[in-house]
Amino acid sequence: MSDLGDFSEYDTGENVPGDAGENVTADTGEASTDEAKIDFDRVTVSETGRDRGIGSLAVTEGLRIAQDRQEIALRAYVTADNRSSIRLGTYLLVPYPGEETLFCRIEGLEYAQEFESDDATEIHARRAMRSSGIDERDYKFLADLDPVAILSPEDGELRRRMPDRVPKPETVVRHADDREKIKTGLNIPEDGVFLGHLAVGGERVTTRADPPTIDYRLDDGSEGVDPLVFRHVLVAGGTGSGKTHTAKNVLRQYLHEDRRYELEAGGGRAPRTAVVQFDPQDEYAQMHDDNPEATTDDERSWEAQGLSYGGHDDTVAFVPQVGSATYAASHHRAEQQAFTIPFSMVRGNPWLVAGSQLNDHQYTGLQHLLDRFFDSHGSDGTYEEFTAFLDDPALREELDESGRVHEATYDAVKRRVHGIPQGVFDQDARPITDMVEAFVRPGRLSVVPTYHVTSSRAAEMVVLAVASLLVDQKLSNDPRYDRIKETPLIVGMDEAHNFLAGADTVQARQVLGKFTEAAKQGRKERLGLFLVTQDPQDIADAVFKQVNTRIVLNLGDEDAIASVNLPRELEEKVPYMERGQMAVYSPDNSEPVEVIGLPTCLTRHGRR
Repeated sequence: MSDLGDFSEYDTGENVPGDAGENVTADTGEASTDEAKIDFDRVTVSETGRDRGIGSLAVTEGLRIAQDRQEIALRAYVTADNRSSIRLGTYLLVPYPGEETLFCRIEGLEYAQEFESDDATEIHARRAMRSSGIDERDYKFLADLDPVAILSPEDGELRRRMPDRVPKPETVVRHADDREKIKTGLNIPEDGVFLGHLAVGGERVTTRADPPTIDYRLDDGSEGVDPLVFRHVLVAGGTGSGKTHTAKNVLRQYLHEDRRYELEAGGGRAPRTAVVQFDPQDEYAQMHDDNPEATTDDERSWEAQGLSYGGHDDTVAFVPQVGSATYAASHHRAEQQAFTIPFSMVRGNPWLVAGSQLNDHQYTGLQHLLDRFFDSHGSDGTYEEFTAFLDDPALREELDESGRVHEATYDAVKRRVHGIPQGVFDQDARPITDMVEAFVRPGRLSVVPTYHVTSSRAAEMVVLAVASLLVDQKLSNDPRYDRIKETPLIVGMDEAHNFLAGADTVQARQVLGKFTEAAKQGRKERLGLFLVTQDPQDIADAVFKQVNTRIVLNLGDEDAIASVNLPRELEEKVPYMERGQMAVYSPDNSEPVEVIGLPTCLTRHGRR
């Protein structure tokens, strides 16, 4: 081996080589202006023809359709010019030989190396830091596809079925931009109650049609299918997410003068629905008024989509009279009618005066005392008379000696009855039971505001008393009020978690049992629950499980998000949703989708 000597004192001159294409001065590290810059240009190639689609199916990791979703292998190579338009959730079409098409959704995106190299080096990093951009052609961009359905023409209509055949390698993949194929692929009804426009990643999906957006609607009884509202709807969203705005827009559609529902299949009677909305924030009576912020362009767009908009004239605020509380309504022009809860309603709903927790023995004792009171005082007996009735020591002694109600049980019941909020029953207004014909009227929106009621317990008693009246009459085989029984009815409940929360007390089980049965019988009885909440995790499971349609806006609480049981691809988007952006999970209506609601409310909204 030859001795090359010591090169430590070797004179390299003024310059040392730097990155390709420039000379760098040894002392300063800056490019020399005295040396010609070396530049390597790519060869310009003139392409012929025109690209179709965004790329093609790749078989580098296999091409597989399987019943087990974990075994599906379906990937598309996306060409460089198309990569900026690709998002998770983007809808794509993959044609088969013949007339069938595979409708897909992107569920994963990945950059991969085009050539075997190590780009985690100082040279690559410094070159990237100094360059003005990245050449996409140096990398592969792959999209993982989720096969949703196969679309095929049949008798002049487009049909869908589950994916059961694998497409060919190198098949050209393109954006889904055909309205009929997108709606069929996602199984979205053509007609129904409008919720908003189909979206991906917060942007509306557009097509070649006019208008370019795709409307998302809830089936309202087409082709013999039961209207989804009678299988119940949940609107969940945090403060500022737009849930009340959304709820108003949806309810406005159910009040359309042409929207009618048969009470019995083939019965011939199809009245309009009545909507009763319990309103703790006093916002829904505004639906009586036009939205002053709506523009002519807004109205023209709504008309083109066949939407009901503007104030609903037949809106009445039924205001509960509770103690000395007064109701101020300068923010809407709806008619107001005061009412009170008659104590007679307690006979069928003893839990209304249970106050706090009662065990089974105490609840049975309360029922016995109420029966005895109404037997002696008649249906006109009042709360004040009942408390006086309980103050009779002779009655206490008699019931204890007879073994009907133990003295300790009697005392517990008496404390609970005296402990309920004052001013709920028998106030200076018409009893709600005398106002049923006005309260439940086809085509009417009846709003029950409770914002003016200072006691949350009193407000809860009012809501549950009135709601129980509606539910009991709907479920009864021998109703006292035929108007309720014979009118399709939507019961809306804002802040539903305050009224339908799970609990272990006897009275809570009574309430939840009633509403659970109502939810189960809703389709048959034409009774729909329309629940609005920011805490869906607090709604009792027995009721929640009956809700078929879940509209979820922005929620920041992990427990709340988990409770609505959205598919994973939608659940992960919920914390990042902007105002009016929503995930819709309605298995009997469509595939799970993202939707953007109308930016302007169809009726008046807000107190500006």
